[in-house]
Amino acid sequence: MKVVVTGAGGFIGRLLTRALLERGSLTGPSGGQEEIDRLVLFDAVAIDQAPRDPRVETVQGDISDPATVFALCDQDDLSVFHLASVLSGTGEADFDLAFRVNFEGGRNVLEALRARAGTPRLVLASTTAVFGEPAVHGTVGDTTRHTPQTTYGVTKAILELLVNDYTRKGFVDGRAARLPTILVRPGPPNAATSGFASGVIREPLNGVDTVVPVPAETRMIVTGHRTCVACFVALHEVDGSQLGSDRAVTLPSISVTIQDLVDCLPRVAGDRPLGRVSIEPDPDVVRVVNTWAAHSTFEKASALGLPVDPDADSIVRAFIEDFCG
Repeated sequence: MKVVVTGAGGFIGRLLTRALLERGSLTGPSGGQEEIDRLVLFDAVAIDQAPRDPRVETVQGDISDPATVFALCDQDDLSVFHLASVLSGTGEADFDLAFRVNFEGGRNVLEALRARAGTPRLVLASTTAVFGEPAVHGTVGDTTRHTPQTTYGVTKAILELLVNDYTRKGFVDGRAARLPTILVRPGPPNAATSGFASGVIREPLNGVDTVVPVPAETRMIVTGHRTCVACFVALHEVDGSQLGSDRAVTLPSISVTIQDLVDCLPRVAGDRPLGRVSIEPDPDVVRVVNTWAAHSTFEKASALGLPVDPDADSIVRAFIEDFCG
């Protein structure tokens, strides 16, 4: 079978690529395990350091161009992991770009899969940013009403509904993974507003001082990078009959404060010298973060057997093992 990963040059895209190559097979449209003989990595920028594997192809292009997306989905025996997206910070700064990439790009993927025979599987990367006022002041979960307070969240909420309807019509076998903040992203900060949550761990572990733009008591829901990738693969493998009419699944997460993350560093870092963490709230960042959920339930994910991180220490420990040498 052929597998397409859009947004494959990003952090989770790279990790998912590695996991798919190691796994070697997925459930195909026929319902049985099929060997992955083509793994197409797609992104808006050139994908450097792609795995040297005969199964891997890289494609650079514009997800909002229908012809490009239809060319990616050029066979019936196909699955797509759709991660390509304009992130939250960029989406707030450029409304038109967010809708062109996130909405039009996602619709292009759905239409390309609709054109294939059978019902190809699609795993959409969604977000807990589909929730907003007043829900985020309580506990959000699979049945919480969508009231997004960012353009990024709005575009993802629209795509969740489209995945539901395209699945209802039999065009695709879709499922949406509703992601919390993913920790810990290596490398330089990205355009996500949530980037500070990775920075509070990444920079000190590299001996670099960092400034956190929200109060220490700020609480958010997070998932480790290993768990996120495992959830993507597991959600693909779930039989569609287990998902019901609402194909979105709120991924397992834990609720932590910024202070929790700071406190776990000396417990996990060992002899590694740590950079200093300073708290300097930025009103613009605080305003956005206050629209995020601080607590979440994930009954559907638990029933499906998706994994969950036990605590913040395990997330930081996995980052050190995978990215800090």
